Amino acid sequence: MSDQPSATIPTAPPASMRRLSRWLLLGEWRAHPVRALVAIAAIAVGISLGFAIHLINAAAFNEFSAAVKGLSGVADIQVRGTEPFFDEAIYPLLAERDGVVVASPVLEFEASVPGQRTALRIIGIDAFRIGFITPDLIGIPAPDKIADTIADDALFLSPAAQQWLQPRAGTVTLQVGTNQLQLRVAGPLPGARAGQRIATMDIGAAQWRFEKLGQLSRIDLKLRDGINRDSFKAQLEQDLQRQYPGRFRVNQPNDQEQNSRNEGMSRAYRVNLTVLALVALFTGAFLVFSTQALSVIRRRSQFALLRVLGMDRRRLLRQILIEGLCLGIAGSAIGIAAGYGMAATALHLMGADLGAGFFSGVRPQVHFTPVAAAIYFALGVAVALLGCAAPAIDAARAKPAVALKSGTEEAAMSRLARAWPSLACMALAALLSQLPPVFELPLFGYLSIALLLIGAIGLMPRLAAIVFRAAYRRWSAATANQPGASAVMTLTLSRLANASGQAGIALGGVLSSFSLMVAMAIMVASFRVSLDDWLRQVLPSDIYISSASGGATAGMRPQEQEALAALPGVEHADFLRLHALSLAPDRPAVALMARHIDAANPGRSLAIVGPTQVPASDTLPVWVSEAMVDLYGMKLGQRVELPLNGKLHTFQVAGVWRDYARPTGTVQIRLSDYRAMTGDLNASGSALTLKKGARAETTLAALKRLPFAASLEATEPSEIRTMSMKVFDRSFAITYLLEAIAIVIGLFGVAATFSAQTLARAKEFGMLRHVGVTRRQVLSILAIEGGALTALGILTGFVLGWVISLILVFVVNPQSFHWTMELHLPWPLLGAVAAVLLAASALTALLSGRQSLSGGPIRAVREDW
Repeated sequence: MSDQPSATIPTAPPASMRRLSRWLLLGEWRAHPVRALVAIAAIAVGISLGFAIHLINAAAFNEFSAAVKGLSGVADIQVRGTEPFFDEAIYPLLAERDGVVVASPVLEFEASVPGQRTALRIIGIDAFRIGFITPDLIGIPAPDKIADTIADDALFLSPAAQQWLQPRAGTVTLQVGTNQLQLRVAGPLPGARAGQRIATMDIGAAQWRFEKLGQLSRIDLKLRDGINRDSFKAQLEQDLQRQYPGRFRVNQPNDQEQNSRNEGMSRAYRVNLTVLALVALFTGAFLVFSTQALSVIRRRSQFALLRVLGMDRRRLLRQILIEGLCLGIAGSAIGIAAGYGMAATALHLMGADLGAGFFSGVRPQVHFTPVAAAIYFALGVAVALLGCAAPAIDAARAKPAVALKSGTEEAAMSRLARAWPSLACMALAALLSQLPPVFELPLFGYLSIALLLIGAIGLMPRLAAIVFRAAYRRWSAATANQPGASAVMTLTLSRLANASGQAGIALGGVLSSFSLMVAMAIMVASFRVSLDDWLRQVLPSDIYISSASGGATAGMRPQEQEALAALPGVEHADFLRLHALSLAPDRPAVALMARHIDAANPGRSLAIVGPTQVPASDTLPVWVSEAMVDLYGMKLGQRVELPLNGKLHTFQVAGVWRDYARPTGTVQIRLSDYRAMTGDLNASGSALTLKKGARAETTLAALKRLPFAASLEATEPSEIRTMSMKVFDRSFAITYLLEAIAIVIGLFGVAATFSAQTLARAKEFGMLRHVGVTRRQVLSILAIEGGALTALGILTGFVLGWVISLILVFVVNPQSFHWTMELHLPWPLLGAVAAVLLAASALTALLSGRQSLSGGPIRAVREDW
């Protein structure tokens, strides 16, 4: 029989071919609706998760940027300090600078609210100048109390702050040091955006009331018309750097540097969430592949008959691609609609940060973005087309004379069993995993994971052939002289050994779902255990004391520190001071922690990574977090300059330590050095180490009797660890959800694959029934096959998942969040999921076998007559 259709066969009209295409498509879906629905659902879940996370991130970031822009108004230039506050003596120099029309001084800080863990942002303004630049920050006083705008006890609250604080008798209580400060609510702040918890007051009153006399946070400049802002900014930056080295930052509101700072706070988190969401889409791609591959194998003789009747290769290829395209279109359309609904629901229930705390105080609304929707729709369609490309090409290349014969199904999969493409993918994955990040994102790490999965799935037919042929040989040798050996086991191993291509498809379904689940479970468990170990190391004291409220205005003065150190049972008290420093204009501020550190043995209080170094006698030591190494290029022994108290001070890096609390970077110096340079004797917190034999209850009881005890909060290390683990679980709630979805999709994929394979073998089972194999024996064969394939898939999936977890833990995580962790395996979870997969595959094989055997042996083989 010729491979090409005969020239005497007339070409069918286009309408007839379209009708035939429609019949083929609908007939396949009508015959096997569950298989098609599972593939559509997998694509829909992947697209919906990815699109929902994109919408949430875009809404949160846009609202956050709009809120920042609203606080800047129409300022042309902003001058900020490298420290949170700077001396107001610079103000007249800027106000009188040539080209400046208005200079508006601003004092901005996070005020502590007694009993609240979040702070109230207070903005001190000059009402006579702010109206020219940021009129939205002017509060509206009562008509008969216009002077409240500049009153020393008046505060204007935004609607969100009003709703949060619920002022009683028109007053708000705040905390300064350990004392309480009551301010009168003089009116609303209607110009604030929804969700913004801010308040404004006169700048002089804010400086006085909050002990910040002579200090400013920024100065907004409005330039004269015709002044080039870029030239003015460059010249001002140069002049300030020359006169005040390292003290000021000059930027234009919402310029590239400010946007980079805003985006840098959460970019890695957002990108990693998107990638996790697309894991489901990858699984969907393989489900489309397995669906189409098994469908093509089952209909191999039908396609051959169509070729004989005149359908050319191109039309057959297009027909199979159309089937995959329809799956992609249906899944993508459902996914886009579901993603929009999921985004709106998640914003309402979990907030804009999905529990991670990046966009607190922001209340965004989800907006449908057609461009993003089109991209995700196209992505789903592309995944579906890629999934069915290999089966379509194989069906188009098949020779009709060979394909018409029954029993040639395994030959159809021979092209997919080639090892060199898979080995090339895995070799390239190993190479890419060693490359540095791109734009501070582990793009090559993600690509290496995808290549590992593709390569491993491609090797499954070869692996199945090696394993099951070896098992068959050993079984045959062991039972050669045993006439009563199990025929069921012989038939099962013979089938698995000689149908490795179809077994490889089933193995790939188990492998893709289980390996990704293993990798994510190991990554999350490694982070969780490493965090707990880190907390145990950095919390060596017996009692930790901090302000009972969040914010930056609460603290402990020297006399209060002395009272804490004199508590009964206290051997010594260590105090901590927190500060923020801007070391680069395009990055968020880093945290400066001043505390007691033993330079000879810093590992007693820090989670040191690598060696340490004692600094030279003429320099002061500084210990930097791993993020400082990645983001700022700091290394052991390097001399660095840090701005403190309006001056640059030289330090030498004496060690690198692990910090899971601040991915933007942290530096630690000795408290004695900090106080000598700044004169700041206050403390943000305290750690009390008790004498041997002393009881924490006695010390805590004495603490409660101190006059300022109400403004403090005392916790033991175990309580801090428990609270930290709760915060961790809340932050990773969306990751747990994505992991659960991947497991569910994997279970459905395994069920669909085994079901399709079992139903496609109805003729084989009919022939076995003809030669004397009982129905019960056939079901036993199916159960053993399902269990054996799943067991091999689980074992291979565990190895592959472990390799992927190495990339996640040691490549993706450090490049994303700039910290390292130890590898930990959650054996109970992995064992439970493996058991569920094993049971699900065996049960699916049994149920599908019952259906395929329901028609009787004669009906099953009649197509071969």
